[in-house]
Amino acid sequence: MTTTTPETTELTPITTAMLEQFRTDFEKDPSAKTSQNAVTQTTIDDIALVRDIVQGTDSSFSTHLDDWKVTNQKKSGRCWLFAALNMLRVPAMKKMNVKEFEFSQNWAMFWDKFERANWFFQHIIETSDRDVDDRTVAFMLSDPIGDGGQWNMFANLVKKHGLVPKSAMPETESSSCTMKMNMILRWKLRDGAMQLRDAGDDVEQVRQNLLSGVWRILCIHLGTPPTTFMWQWQDKDKKFHRKGEMTPLEFAAEYIETPLDEYVCLVNDPRDSSPLMRTYTVECLGNVVGGGLVKYLNIDTAEMKTLTQKTLEEGIPVWMGCDVGKMFRRDVGIWDAELFDFESVYGTQFGLNKAERLEYHQTLMTHAMLFTGVDVHDGVAVKWRVENSWGDEEVGEKGFQTMNDSWFDQYMFEVAIEKKYLTPEMLSALDEEPIVLAPWDPMGSLAK
Repeated sequence: MTTTTPETTELTPITTAMLEQFRTDFEKDPSAKTSQNAVTQTTIDDIALVRDIVQGTDSSFSTHLDDWKVTNQKKSGRCWLFAALNMLRVPAMKKMNVKEFEFSQNWAMFWDKFERANWFFQHIIETSDRDVDDRTVAFMLSDPIGDGGQWNMFANLVKKHGLVPKSAMPETESSSCTMKMNMILRWKLRDGAMQLRDAGDDVEQVRQNLLSGVWRILCIHLGTPPTTFMWQWQDKDKKFHRKGEMTPLEFAAEYIETPLDEYVCLVNDPRDSSPLMRTYTVECLGNVVGGGLVKYLNIDTAEMKTLTQKTLEEGIPVWMGCDVGKMFRRDVGIWDAELFDFESVYGTQFGLNKAERLEYHQTLMTHAMLFTGVDVHDGVAVKWRVENSWGDEEVGEKGFQTMNDSWFDQYMFEVAIEKKYLTPEMLSALDEEPIVLAPWDPMGSLAK
């Protein structure tokens, strides 16, 4: 067997002359020295923050839905679950006539982890004829079980396992701080992947043995999920209610007023490779084997705003996914596309539009939250109110934050909207077979 060496382009080293020129230019530039003096003593965000935007952004909204406290995902990546459960709790609180209520986020995470372990094992079995360094296999092994997820994955969990109140399965150390538990699970799943690839005719018995181990790990870290629980409460008028013994599916049927099966995911992916008014899915993305497909409809940002505004104005919060850390100031709770003037501080230019940021790995969906308000001037939305799940200390206005409309254009990617708000063209497009994106496509990043 003969091999050929691929042609390579000669690489250009950094020369001493280049370094001397860079050093001289920097030392002669008074603005560079001023920036150096400032940034070496404090954070770049403090220096680059545009004060005019902070002063010009108030927290009043023409439509303002929330009158409840925010939740706290703590040191976990359960934002998608928190945002979805926060959305469902709004009509549940009205039905129970209570001021505060939370569904168990620990319950939802337990079942997501367990179902996702099986999802991973199934895909390992399906790809067992490939080399272990095949790109898809390597991608699955790189992070076999994270905390993230998507709207359709949440709907799958609720449909199969129901929900419980937080009192029936409260938080644990590991649900609020998932790093160590996830480390153990990754070890178990990667070991399982090797066993399954070598199992031959015993593959099904090996899979069940592995799932038994995963179950034990999850029960030790998160507690054992109850099959039934007693549900009773006192409402805000001091009236006592008792429903009695309930199963998680009975509880979900009783207190979920939101028609989950009627919701669809709308995304804005402006890349040339992703035509608008087409549906997409991401290979290997999901959690419940036999559950619904993770499916997106790609639409224009302006249409996404219109549908989101209409939903909010009808009194319904909106689940959404975005690139949370870009142009964001946590303590003041503001997102704005021009919030930081990095170019003036560094004396260098930063390019890339939204599509280019996706293509060149500068942006992706990193966080899910809930829209709970919008400020409309003469029919046009100028800013959006957001319920986060980072607690109420040093996060905007007691955990609620303000997104200026310029930021929506650049860093918003996804919303879950009820079908009744969609146009006929959108409904027709939803029926088409989805284009399958690669497992590592940024449209699947929220699930990691």
